[in-house]
Amino acid sequence: MAQAVLKAVIPAAGLGTRFLPATKAQPKEMLPLVDKPAIQYVVEEAVSVGITDILVITGRGKRSLEDHFDRSFELEYYLAAGGKEAELEEMRSIAEMANIHYVRQGEPRGLGHAVLVASEHVGNLPFAVLLGDDIMHPGAGILAGMLKTYEQYGHSVVALKEVIPRDISYYGCAAVKPLHDNLVQVEDLVEKPTPEEAPSNLAVMGRYVFGPEIFDVLASTKPGRGGEIQLTDAIKALAEREPVYGWTFRDGRFDVGNKLDWLQATVELALEREDIGPPFRKFLVEHLARGNSRPPKKPSA
Repeated sequence: MAQAVLKAVIPAAGLGTRFLPATKAQPKEMLPLVDKPAIQYVVEEAVSVGITDILVITGRGKRSLEDHFDRSFELEYYLAAGGKEAELEEMRSIAEMANIHYVRQGEPRGLGHAVLVASEHVGNLPFAVLLGDDIMHPGAGILAGMLKTYEQYGHSVVALKEVIPRDISYYGCAAVKPLHDNLVQVEDLVEKPTPEEAPSNLAVMGRYVFGPEIFDVLASTKPGRGGEIQLTDAIKALAEREPVYGWTFRDGRFDVGNKLDWLQATVELALEREDIGPPFRKFLVEHLARGNSRPPKKPSA
């Protein structure tokens, strides 16, 4: 059995240009899903599998990420004075759920470089990488399955999801050898191929589990597509040296940097809430029943 994974890295230095203008003055990772910012779901996912040492890779304009996971004594004072004990406990729990550290990626040199920035903090230990704008449904069990695979085999694991051919050019694409159940071995990776170039319809999603050897590979990886150090290129090089596994899944992932996925995630998570789910479902049913017609306007006074 390999060493248990107790550290996580969350790259969150991107500019979020796909969600402009909402991300002009706030990080995309702070976009709310119902009443929690996206990155809180990612941190909670890590904590749910026993990871409480988390490093967030930030950049310019990301200070609100740090503020969110810090104590806010003024807010706590007013909540306590107002007798809002439930809200007070929730705010305190956000600051206490994990040991969260921050380091800046000085310049946007790609996802591979962002992971490399974490080398000093991670050291000679295995770690998970969770992209800050990829939300995995708590019931999907993706990260838990990946960690179990790493601990069993002692080699890196990437999350893979089938996508339709026309979407494969948005992702790294894996050529694989099936092993058993939803586990495959990665034989090759191509960064953002055209549908004609793609070796499969399995796309690399925003969850990875690495041994510390990935840092040596990243340090020697030359800039690739877009002049950036691509994590996909480093994983491909790693797969030429040792086994790299793929954990395949079908459902439960939302790219909240994508407007449609953000809307779908908001609706799905809201419907699952006991407090707002039933009335929200009633609203959706009534809205769909009306079709394209608008509700009648209230008569003016």
